[in-house]
Amino acid sequence: MHAAVPTAQPGKTKVAFLGIGIMGNAMAANLLKAGYEVTVWNRSPDKCAGLAAAGATVAGTPAEAVAACDIALAMLSDPEACLAVATGPEGVASAMAPGKGYVDVSMVDAATSRQVAVAVRAAGGAYLEAPVSGSKGRAARLPAPAFFALRSSWPPGRRRRPVGARRDESLFEAAAPLLEVMGKASFFLGEAGAGANMKLVVNMVMGSMMASYAEGLQLAQRCGLRQEDLIEVVKLGAIASPMFALKASRRGAAPGMVAGKFPTAFPLKHQQKDLRLALALGDEVQQPLPLAAAANELYKRARAAGYSDADFSAVMAGVGSGEQAGQAA
Repeated sequence: MHAAVPTAQPGKTKVAFLGIGIMGNAMAANLLKAGYEVTVWNRSPDKCAGLAAAGATVAGTPAEAVAACDIALAMLSDPEACLAVATGPEGVASAMAPGKGYVDVSMVDAATSRQVAVAVRAAGGAYLEAPVSGSKGRAARLPAPAFFALRSSWPPGRRRRPVGARRDESLFEAAAPLLEVMGKASFFLGEAGAGANMKLVVNMVMGSMMASYAEGLQLAQRCGLRQEDLIEVVKLGAIASPMFALKASRRGAAPGMVAGKFPTAFPLKHQQKDLRLALALGDEVQQPLPLAAAANELYKRARAAGYSDADFSAVMAGVGSGEQAGQAA
C-alpha cells in the first residue's frame, strides 16, 4: 500500500532533517524560519545545538526522527552514509510507513539512490531523490540552491511512466513547498537515479572548471603576471563565472585562492568524491572523460597534502609546486 503524502504546509506538516553539516544546517534553519515543525538528527549530536536553540527537536536515531514526521529530508556525505542511514538498524526504512515520504538531497550515485528507493518503498513510504546544486552561502539565504529532483516532460512516445516515477512525482509535488523554502528552483526528470546522474555531471563540470582556473592562476604567476589582474580580465570576458569571482581574491574583497585561503563552503573531499563517481558513471556508459580524470588527480593531490576539509578551491594546492599553497582555512 502506498498512501499519498499530503502537500507540505507550515504549521501543519512535521518535517525531519537528517544530516546537519554545512548545507544541512542552513537548509533546516530555513525550514524553521518558514514555520515548519522540524526534528533533526546527526551522527554528532552537538552539531544540532544551534537548531535546537532555534526550536528544532533533536532525535536520537534516524528512525526516531522519521517516526515523528510526515516528510523526512536527508543531506548526507557519501553513498555509504546514505545507505547506512536509510537501511541500517534504527534507520529510515525501519520507521517508514504509508503516507510518509523520504526526500534525499544528498549527492550520491544513481545505484545508491535506487537502493534507498527500494528500501523506502518496500516499507510503504514514498521516495524522491533531490540532490542540490549550490553552496553554504546560498543555502543560508533565500533563494538558496537548485534541487535536481528534475522536473521535465516524460520522453515523447512513452505512454506510461514507471510506477516508481509516478510515485516520485507525487512526492515531488507534496514536498515542493519545502524545496521552495530551501532552494530557488526544482526539476523532476523521472525514475530514481536521474537526479543523481544530473548532479554528477554538474559537479564534474564544476570541479574541472575550478581545477583549470587554479592552473591558470598558477601559470599567470609563473610567467610574471599578477594573479589579481588575471582575475579582473576573466571577470570581463566570455568565461566570467560567479564561482571564479567568489573563490578568488578580488580587489576590495576578502582573501581567497590567491592568498592561499580556502574557507569551506563545499569541502574538497566531497568534490573529489563526486569526480570519482562521475568517472565511474562514464565507464558505465562508455563515455571517455579525460579532462575530468585529470582534474580528479589534482584533487587527490590536494587531499594528500591535507586539504580534504578545506574548500574545493584548495585544488590550488594540488596544481602548484607548494610555495603558494596556503593554510586550509
